[in-house]
Amino acid sequence: MSRKILRLLPLMAIMALLTGCKLSILNPSGDVAVQQRDLIVASTVLMLIIVVPVLLLIFYFAWRYRASNTKAKYDPDWYHSTSLEVLIWTAPLVIIVALGALTWVSTHLLDPYRPLARIDAARPVPEGVAPIEVDVVALDWKWLFIYPQQGFATVNELAVPVDVPIQFRLSASSVMNTLSVPEMAGMIYAMPGMVTKLHAVMNKPGDYHGFSGHYSGAGFSDMRFTMRAMPQADFDRWVAETRAGQGGNLGREEYLTLARPSIKDAPRRFASVDPGLFGAIADQCVEPGRMCMSEMARLDARGGIGPVAAINTATRRVHAGGVARREGVGHESDRPYVLDFCTPSRPTGLPTETSEAGPVLALAPTPLTGTAE
Repeated sequence: MSRKILRLLPLMAIMALLTGCKLSILNPSGDVAVQQRDLIVASTVLMLIIVVPVLLLIFYFAWRYRASNTKAKYDPDWYHSTSLEVLIWTAPLVIIVALGALTWVSTHLLDPYRPLARIDAARPVPEGVAPIEVDVVALDWKWLFIYPQQGFATVNELAVPVDVPIQFRLSASSVMNTLSVPEMAGMIYAMPGMVTKLHAVMNKPGDYHGFSGHYSGAGFSDMRFTMRAMPQADFDRWVAETRAGQGGNLGREEYLTLARPSIKDAPRRFASVDPGLFGAIADQCVEPGRMCMSEMARLDARGGIGPVAAINTATRRVHAGGVARREGVGHESDRPYVLDFCTPSRPTGLPTETSEAGPVLALAPTPLTGTAE
């Protein structure tokens, strides 16, 4: 007996640990998460309509047709029953149709890109109410939250007002990641060079656990943050404190320093932020002199530079008084630009010069943010 008890001790220890688990998905605090929970419960119940009878019948058949039961009818030549076939195929078919309809409707209603139509089941979104905008950047290994409407940013700290729609825009600095706050909504991917969206709302004040749901390297397990849902008055007070704080400005240089890999970063606030920072992050051109992805796409859409680069790439010049002159040796203007694509419209009849690469236009183009080597 003692040996049996010793064998059960590891199982009992595991069960004791599981009793401390908080089923966040089944205890939502936001309307989107509530609808997702209801979808999970409804889908599970529909599947159990088939699963439970099948499991019960397994035990029933084993007991009914056991060797010692001589009263059970023995019919070795039995091979078909129309009524049984109808039951076996009709019940799963009905369940599959119901699951398909439920999934189709829920997929559209809970599309993360779709703006919210309600605060909760009893309250629609009031007309004229604009959502709180939050730009999210997954860094290595921390979270950057930019509030474009309020003009500041935070690291590993997210605060939102209760009963106000939230519009998230997500991107990443280096590798793909996922943002997950189970009590608010399902997780959404954040990918470098892309912007994904998530619309959500919180209906209960409190502090909630947010984390990364996608392995992204050495600091993945510590890539966590606290999301604080608070009444509107408290949120306004938090915004005022952050703006008046000593966090400084988050510009491009500060971002490049922040984006360096680090682990277990403490929450941090920036009193102001570069308005174009998130766009540059998503466009992958925060670094000085780096061509943005959108600019590269425009070049590709117009055929790319291809073989014409030999005669179409030149050092920037200023054409003044019929004489093409350099803006200065060592100046930023010495970087090569693709004249044909970086010039909004290429006039005809402009003078040209001959360079080592061939004839080039002698005018001051309007360059893109980066350069095309």
